[in-house]
Amino acid sequence: MAEEKNAQQQITDTAPRGGGKRTQKKNPRRIVRRADRTRSEFSQKIISIRRVTRVVAGGRRFAFSVAMVLGDKKGRVGVGTGKAADTSLAIEKAIRRAKEEMMTVSTTKGMSIPHDVSAKYGASEIQILPAPGRGLVAGSSVRTVLELGGIKDVTAKIFSRSKNKLNNAQVTIKALKQLSK
Repeated sequence: MAEEKNAQQQITDTAPRGGGKRTQKKNPRRIVRRADRTRSEFSQKIISIRRVTRVVAGGRRFAFSVAMVLGDKKGRVGVGTGKAADTSLAIEKAIRRAKEEMMTVSTTKGMSIPHDVSAKYGASEIQILPAPGRGLVAGSSVRTVLELGGIKDVTAKIFSRSKNKLNNAQVTIKALKQLSK
């Protein structure tokens, strides 16, 4: 008799409740938080996100490293990195660092660059040339930095064989700092 009750109890415990459909209640606090958050004046794009490891006595500790580009598409751009145990914390750190490293690019009236520049950072080399009427011709994270900086009508060439997106973004920033005012 007791076994039949237990079997009956198990059947009712595993059966879906509410007619078989799952309904999810909306959290009113979550909606309020999103409405309160003001929209940032900067556009942002993650150029690199990776899981990194450090070895300690007890084993391995994992963290996330994020490289991010921030820009207002009006001549201000910055690159920042952040590392934390959680991806959202790493992204927040990268945003904060990119805002600290923000720079204003010297541009022409048509949002191009006044003259050609080249730079080297680590193993990355780049050359940026003004190209009226061609649009933005660049690849990799160089394109991201130039887009978020609002720069148009330029051609960029990466001369290094480095695929490191962070170094390619940093060399672009270094080249843009060389522009004369």
